[in-house]
Amino acid sequence: MRIDLEVSLDPTLGCGQAHRWRLADGVWTGVLGGDVVRLAQADGGFECEGCSDRRRILEYFREGDDLQAIVSEISAADPHVARLAAACPGMRILKQDRWECLATYLLATNANVKRIAKMVESVCDAFGRDLGERRAFPTPKEILDGRDGICACRLGFREGRLLELAERAESGEVDPDAFAEMGYGECVESLMGINGVGPKVADCVALFAYGHLEAFPVDARISARLGELYGASGSYRAMSGFGRSMFGRYAGYAQQFLYHSEFIS
Repeated sequence: MRIDLEVSLDPTLGCGQAHRWRLADGVWTGVLGGDVVRLAQADGGFECEGCSDRRRILEYFREGDDLQAIVSEISAADPHVARLAAACPGMRILKQDRWECLATYLLATNANVKRIAKMVESVCDAFGRDLGERRAFPTPKEILDGRDGICACRLGFREGRLLELAERAESGEVDPDAFAEMGYGECVESLMGINGVGPKVADCVALFAYGHLEAFPVDARISARLGELYGASGSYRAMSGFGRSMFGRYAGYAQQFLYHSEFIS
């Protein structure tokens, strides 16, 4: 299936937003719901195998985002980001499954991208539905049904947090879909009511699962960038607020360019 869309797969799928994509011989392979999907860059878009639902693919890559307008707006705010964006055309924010994104970023606490991907894949291998060469991301019930085997996933302190989240999601106490009805501020505050979800994880989930493009997650790398480039410093709230104030409604896009500046500058 041919998808005509302005998107550059390498920076979009390889920038640490989602953690189940693998690149080999120019083809990105990942899992979307119950489908093992293969994507290959092509002029004006990409070729897609393994998923016949065109609408799902377009939604995943946020077809409605006007990249030209977004890049123009954040570039006007800062010449450094303007240079980064010009060097990396077609990078998009993804729209990820709400439950999967929440559970994934719960595991992401105090871990680098490689470690996160390993933990996520171990959880899928242990509990997810068999799709052939890969496994689906497990539902809360699937995690709870197999909880006796969770030690094999080697999640460390995150193990109890994942089980607690699965229990609360399965009981309906935590409803990932309910957060979608909230504005950015309420969404972040509500997410932080989940054990293991701090402000950075909440911002990541708000950005990548709920489409709050004004979210500006700050980790050690982003904090260093803000200090080096703009002399910003302070608490998480202060640094994230600085990014949102500087870049406005598309701060999440600016954050992605800054996060990967060492690779695209």
